[in-house]
Amino acid sequence: MIQNDIQSLYSDNIRDMEVYIMFRIAKRVNELTPELTAKGRAPIKLSMGAPVFDPPQFLIDKLKEALSEKGINSYSTPKGEGFFAQAVATRMKNRFGVDIDANREVCSLIGSKEGLANIFRAMISYRANLDEQDVVMVPDPGYASYVDAIKICGGQPFPMKLSPENKYQPDFGDLLSEMKAQGITPKRIKGLILNYPSNPIGATAGLDYYQKAVDFCREHNILLISDLAYAEVYFPGEEPPHSVLEIPGAKDIAIEFHSLSKPYGTTGWRMGFAVGHPDAIVALERVKGTMDSGLFKPIQKAAAFAMNSPECHEFAMTQNKQYQINQTKMLQGLKSLGWPVEQVSPPKATFYLWMPIPPRYPSATDFCNDLMEISGVVAVPGTAFGQYGEGFFRMSLVDTPEKLEEVIQRMQMDGFTFH
Repeated sequence: MIQNDIQSLYSDNIRDMEVYIMFRIAKRVNELTPELTAKGRAPIKLSMGAPVFDPPQFLIDKLKEALSEKGINSYSTPKGEGFFAQAVATRMKNRFGVDIDANREVCSLIGSKEGLANIFRAMISYRANLDEQDVVMVPDPGYASYVDAIKICGGQPFPMKLSPENKYQPDFGDLLSEMKAQGITPKRIKGLILNYPSNPIGATAGLDYYQKAVDFCREHNILLISDLAYAEVYFPGEEPPHSVLEIPGAKDIAIEFHSLSKPYGTTGWRMGFAVGHPDAIVALERVKGTMDSGLFKPIQKAAAFAMNSPECHEFAMTQNKQYQINQTKMLQGLKSLGWPVEQVSPPKATFYLWMPIPPRYPSATDFCNDLMEISGVVAVPGTAFGQYGEGFFRMSLVDTPEKLEEVIQRMQMDGFTFH
């Protein structure tokens, strides 16, 4: 009998790749759920960055209304409908003071994750020789999908270390010197990713840092890729996150990715858009034209409403207040367990908390495995976000205050103290 070997047909780019970390964690949680539930430790999931609240009813009603429009179920286009692009332009002007050409500088996305993966496909040329591969500079710790999405295209991610020492804002000149020392010339560098507010750390950046990034990328002709997925997830009283496109001349070198999933509890709706240099938008559109046939038009209708709706803005701000409360509760709880919270700069945006593991643990993975298998508390080891994440873990504070209080209670009962 013939034994076929499908794995031998895998591309070199995915041969050693694992399933996305969040899905690996979810699978393990499902396996452990019966056992954990039986001992009174049903899983509390602080792993996925997915709000647990339902979308506002008025947004759901807009989607229902759109579903009844004549001709609404036909194909859209990868670039999006005109009304959607115009809504994006209005949003960028009202929120960031940025002028956007709705016809040339906007592309709809089936979630920003899809858009990021496709811009890498558009910019990276496959080369088998490691010393010739195109390079994309990525934050480390950073969003777990960046590295694999770049590798799938045959590119080479270069980690930009984010640490308290550099205030989570790496120096571009130092990075360039480091790359040159490794034989990476500026001509090989295709992109630089900025992600503020940051996943997983929650760090933010101001216009002064964006100015440095724009200057660096313009000097070396590197595409500046701004991932602004958490633009609307910030705490009351704090400065709203900026767009890199607020910097004069940024549109000459940048493309920015926006998500509408987090603020409105619509992660499964996959609503997003990209804005920036027309040539970068064209590149994205070309790739998407072979990958998808556009975002479902009723979703575009709902997204266009959400982007410029005072009601949706107020809804998002209300959720942000809750995230701030959740953070305060968790910090107080961890402090009672001995965590050195005074030495941690708590984020002013996102719903993440980035904390050190207890020093008795040899790795972040060991700590998170014990926390899950003993207490049913599901967190993510820092190494899921890059090599510089070792020694840390991420908690996503999207659950109810009652659930977060239970997390602290379980950790105390089960001996999960810092020392």
